[in-house]
Amino acid sequence: MGGHRVAITGASGRMGGELLAAAADDDAAEFVLAVSRTPEAVASGDAPNAPDAVVADSDLEAALADYDVDVLVDFTVPEASVEYLRAAATNGVAVVVGTTGYDDADLATLDAVAESVPFLRASNFSRGVAALRRAVRSAVGALPGYDIEVTETHHNGKLDAPSGTALTILDDIDEARGDDAKRVHGREGDQPREGDEIGVHARRAGDVTGEHEIILAGNEEVIELTHRAGSRGIFAAGALDAATWLVGRDPGRYDFDAVLDADRDAGDTGASQ
Repeated sequence: MGGHRVAITGASGRMGGELLAAAADDDAAEFVLAVSRTPEAVASGDAPNAPDAVVADSDLEAALADYDVDVLVDFTVPEASVEYLRAAATNGVAVVVGTTGYDDADLATLDAVAESVPFLRASNFSRGVAALRRAVRSAVGALPGYDIEVTETHHNGKLDAPSGTALTILDDIDEARGDDAKRVHGREGDQPREGDEIGVHARRAGDVTGEHEIILAGNEEVIELTHRAGSRGIFAAGALDAATWLVGRDPGRYDFDAVLDADRDAGDTGASQ
């Protein structure tokens, strides 16, 4: 295996397992380091999909240097993620972030990291969701005055609600409408709809990987835009595509759209300082 040297945090978690599997089959990435709060739960050495080394998260900063890591891929939880990203920034390691649920203080840390290393964060690394977001922006811009509802469904263990992807879609809607509409989370009792609101609904059930539905209704018609994820593997593959694309770029913020458009816009880095 050759290519850019990749480290993966949260290696014993749901997404960590998907990333381990995807990295093992990615010719553009050399999977050299797995990081976990429970490193004993992650195989190393000659086991299938194993990295070169597995370390506890407390040892991450030294391990990034020892294993000459090019890019860190992080799908964990905010309190752990900010520490991992600080360690990456200290070592000059690019970061791809799929963690959601940060508070304002966490986001300030992310801003600081992006000033020193290439930084790409997305709420969703599915190519289909990227296409959905473009379709949503187009539909909302073309249908002013239509009522909008956003519903997301995830497995019963998901912590944050609404999902990071749903929040990103809501931001897309605000941008397309040119305002910040009131977001109404669920409804109970007397709740007549106000013209400028957006209904937001989060459902948690079973082992649903992820579903996002946007409804626009008005003028005696309804438009439904929906994405359903069949497995977490699509997110892992997209994140590794982003990691390969990000290595070697200047410090700054990048987005997943830039990765998708790389072939078409080969001369445009997409960075913002």
